[in-house]
Order: sequence, then structure tokens, then C-alpha cells
Amino acid sequence: MKIETIVNAEIELLTAIKNADVPTLDKMLHDDLLFNLPDGQTITKEFDLNSYRSGKMKIEVIEASDQIINIIDDLAVVTVTVMLKGTYDGNLLNGAFRYIRVWKQFEENIKVIAGSCAVLK
Repeated sequence: MKIETIVNAEIELLTAIKNADVPTLDKMLHDDLLFNLPDGQTITKEFDLNSYRSGKMKIEVIEASDQIINIIDDLAVVTVTVMLKGTYDGNLLNGAFRYIRVWKQFEENIKVIAGSCAVLK
């Protein structure tokens, strides 16, 4: 696994999030994904995809910075700060969040298998 592969996958993932591109997100997220939200709730891939399908999640601006990538065998661990502007279920999303994502190599492609997000002050 190469760092460039992960950098490109992260860009593709953020673009899919901004565009609510469910088919791309479906391809990039592992079926057994677990993701912790800032409120402590753990969600699944299906929960995440449904938030885009239903129109609950609407992102207007998504900008990544301070990205660190560690490759460990067939895994990549990414930490990144993301500025988000948009709405979730009618509630305003506007601020900086620190994400950690774990990517795993599967035969022909890589998928996100786990992640977490914290609000930055």
C-alpha cells in the first residue's frame, strides 16, 4: 500500500461525502464498518449511507488539513482535520473536526473499516 493511494482515496471519500454520492461511499466503506461520532454514538455503514440517501446529511463545504498517514502492513491509519459546513437533520454543522480513519487493503481495493470523529474547540 502506498501513501499516494491513501491520499487519493481520502480525496475521493471527501468528494463523495460533499456530493452525497452513495454508490461511491458504498464502494469505499467496508460492510462491517464501525464509526464513532462526536456524541459517542457508534454507527454502521448502513446508518451512514442512509443519512445521505435520505437527505439528512447535507455538506456545503468540506476542507481537509493537517493530514498524517501511517502505513502498517495492509492497513493505513489516517488522522486529518476537516472543516465542515452543512446540516444534519436540519441542525447546523459548522466547525473543525478531527477524524481518524483506518483503511484496509482487500484484493483489488481499499476500504474504510473503522473511524472516529471529535469536535475541535
